Amino acid sequence: MHPPSPAPAANRRTARLPRGARRVQLLRAAQDVFVAQGFHAAAMDDIADRAGVSKPVLYQHFPGKRELYLALLEEQVSGLADRVADAMAATDNNRARVDAAVGAYFDFIDADGEAFRLVFESDLRNDAEVRAIVDRGIGRCVEAIAEVIAADTGADPERALLLASGLTGLAETSARWWLPRKGTVSRDEAVSLMSALAWRGISGVPRIDGGHAPD
Repeated sequence: MHPPSPAPAANRRTARLPRGARRVQLLRAAQDVFVAQGFHAAAMDDIADRAGVSKPVLYQHFPGKRELYLALLEEQVSGLADRVADAMAATDNNRARVDAAVGAYFDFIDADGEAFRLVFESDLRNDAEVRAIVDRGIGRCVEAIAEVIAADTGADPERALLLASGLTGLAETSARWWLPRKGTVSRDEAVSLMSALAWRGISGVPRIDGGHAPD
């Protein structure tokens, strides 16, 4: 990992901001530092310096590095879950839903700052509280997809959740594999390929009306 680049001089002056705006600023600075250095190597001094604030200002919002990390992690997993839920709610066309669900993972992993590393590659993944936050967020993604699968197929909750977890696993793994290779395969082509693969499987599950989803 490489240390984050210094904040621009204009951003290094502490200015009065509303509490909510200051919190966002600090979270973005923390994201840069944690992604670059990992939790254990990062220091509150680094984060305060990146944000252009004094350490007392940082401690006014977060009592310690762990609390700051957990708040950032919660924000990231919630953002991913919201992307997937929005994909499920955006259309009644199930083929389009699969495409949007896979695309949600690609967009999350391709977002600026590689914040996905906090969720999927954290050096705190064995920490019980970190694992609980990540599992809760991933669970929301799986549940959003499972609800649609159950409604269409009549599958019982456990089988619907199993199918949904397969789709989210495919999307996450393929998006992480694709990221360092995106110069050779575009985002749209990658999403199209992986959603087609997923659709060929999911569309074969019998629908509640006795038919199958159209190709």
